[in-house]
Amino acid sequence: MKLLNYCLVTLTILLSPAVLSSEINSGDTAWILTATALVLFMTLPGLALFYGGLVRTQNVLSVLMQCFAICCIVSVIWVIYGYSIAFTGTGPVVGGTDALFLSNLTRDSASGTLPESLFVVFQMTFAVITPALVVGAFAERMKFSAMCIFTVLWVTLVYLPACHMVWGGGYLGGIGVIDFAGGLVVHATCGIGALVAAMMLGPRKGFPGGALIPHNRPMVVMGAAMLWVGWFGFNGGSAVAADSNAAMAILVTHISAAVGALTWMTVEWLKSGKPTVIGIATGMVAGLATITPASGTVGPQGALLIGFLAGLVCFYATQMIKSYFKIDDSLDVFPVHGVGGILGILMLAFVGKPEGFLGAGASGFDGSVFSQFMIQLQGVVIICLWTLVFSWIALRVTSLITNLRVSNEDEDEGLDFGEHNESAYHSN
Repeated sequence: MKLLNYCLVTLTILLSPAVLSSEINSGDTAWILTATALVLFMTLPGLALFYGGLVRTQNVLSVLMQCFAICCIVSVIWVIYGYSIAFTGTGPVVGGTDALFLSNLTRDSASGTLPESLFVVFQMTFAVITPALVVGAFAERMKFSAMCIFTVLWVTLVYLPACHMVWGGGYLGGIGVIDFAGGLVVHATCGIGALVAAMMLGPRKGFPGGALIPHNRPMVVMGAAMLWVGWFGFNGGSAVAADSNAAMAILVTHISAAVGALTWMTVEWLKSGKPTVIGIATGMVAGLATITPASGTVGPQGALLIGFLAGLVCFYATQMIKSYFKIDDSLDVFPVHGVGGILGILMLAFVGKPEGFLGAGASGFDGSVFSQFMIQLQGVVIICLWTLVFSWIALRVTSLITNLRVSNEDEDEGLDFGEHNESAYHSN
């Protein structure tokens, strides 16, 4: 009898709502805590140093300031309404208002196997880095006040709807678009937004053909290395679990980055006669951006091909944007991130089947290669058109509030002093 009672008590405890509702997994939580720190590390200091090294001496602080300010602005937006619009509700384009100011978030709230607070801040880091990437398009010529206003509008009108459509229960996720870590949500949006910004602001003085050379190549390499390391959290963390999917995502991410770097370096070497550190670093970033949407679907063999195409296609896209179209996308945001992200979104349909072409280690997807490709293509068209229209609107509204571009005098003197009354370097 005592044994029976003991069993009944034990069973009651095990089946109690408190136990049943406890879904949080400590291993998953520990990994996503780490991944969150890695993704923020990509923006500050990784991207800030990468971009800072690529601009001229008189503009380095302005780029660092823009990245830092964007991190702060977007973090506040995410708390007030960003997370709610992106990840609550069932609307096809935008979410709901149930989580405004994170009012319903508690210490015990769960999102899958994670504390919801962790999921909130992990996704916040994605929202932070996306507009920070756009900075590279208008570096050395956009007013700081205009940048702040544009960031608020762009995140609200572009990023949040794109995030909801793909990841938050919206239309594109519903039809089966695969975007594991942000080929559409991050890279396509920032790439198209960068292209629109570069065209609306016009080129820097001296473009093309002027002395618009990077001022600190070691800083570029340091920033690029931080991006490479941080990207493991970006892609591996998107598995939202400490499991084999996260492990494979990290492996294919590294493969694509390495192959992309080598491919860009080789093409540059053959064309100009010498490889450059800027080239190999940019090729690495192209490889990372291109594998991002496919990192949860493809295997190592597919990553080799994606990395190769990333280095090749993004290299020539960069040449075409600057030389043929004469668009001053200062730090090559569109040809590297936009083109790379779209390329990865489409390529995963061809190399994402375990039984298909270069499919060893792939996770697969429902339906045929062709049907998945058409689904992916629909996602590309919708996100690119949405971003194109609303990036223009965001810039146009910003221009009605303040001038988009600094004065000729400030551009000549540099934004560091003209906008911030500071200088990165002091001459003796």
